[in-house]
Amino acid sequence: MMKLEELKDTKKIREFSLDQLKHEEKELKDQLLKLRFQLVAGQITNHNIIKAYKKGLARVKTVIVEKERSGAQNGK
Repeated sequence: MMKLEELKDTKKIREFSLDQLKHEEKELKDQLLKLRFQLVAGQITNHNIIKAYKKGLARVKTVIVEKERSGAQNGK
């Protein structure tokens, strides 16, 4: 799983293959679920970490869509 600092760097995210990105997307979703449970349980003091993971997930999803579209255009 990527670190939060790596999730902020879109250039690094674009270097991953489509399969790696989809795996990373799944792991980020799992991590967000765990963080939400920790928030409810009062174990998290810094709420900004959830926001950072959401943004990172959005970046990963954006790159996945870009790669899928470029692959579809190249296939035509």
